[in-house]
Amino acid sequence: MSLQAPDFFAELCLPFPDHTVVGSTYYAAPNPAVPLRLRIGFSGTIYAATYGGLRLAVLHPDQGEIDAVSLSFLDHGTFHRRDEANGTRPNTKQYATFDTYHRPGRPPWDGAVTNGLRDAIEQYTAVWFPGAWTATTPRRTTGLTVQPAAAAQFARNTSRSR
Repeated sequence: MSLQAPDFFAELCLPFPDHTVVGSTYYAAPNPAVPLRLRIGFSGTIYAATYGGLRLAVLHPDQGEIDAVSLSFLDHGTFHRRDEANGTRPNTKQYATFDTYHRPGRPPWDGAVTNGLRDAIEQYTAVWFPGAWTATTPRRTTGLTVQPAAAAQFARNTSRSR
């Protein structure tokens, strides 16, 4: 089944005009004047075809991956509202995750609130691609509340790999 990745990344409203989605991975050149590129993919869980967050990586054409960070859906409140409404309990397969199985006509990540993820992506990419986010960047305006604690959680709860 399809993750409908292009729709998920469109939902994030990332401001990078030079981008593409290949399979389930988003690639962008946030600043085309420098050789660094951004890759965003879904990070799996211990369960087959189940995703618990996003993995962002900065790529260099000669050096390969030079930095990466994982952003969990749990830490950024992505499915908090959905899980609370459905009575999904912590420490279950469905909690703060999505899988490839979904209702017809609905995306597998139905119920996601992406504001916290988007803010964390903005913070991370601002380090590697200064100026790539502009004041005119479109924001999602669905009346959903931005998670103000997401920025603080980003600094505490992300893991880096080199």
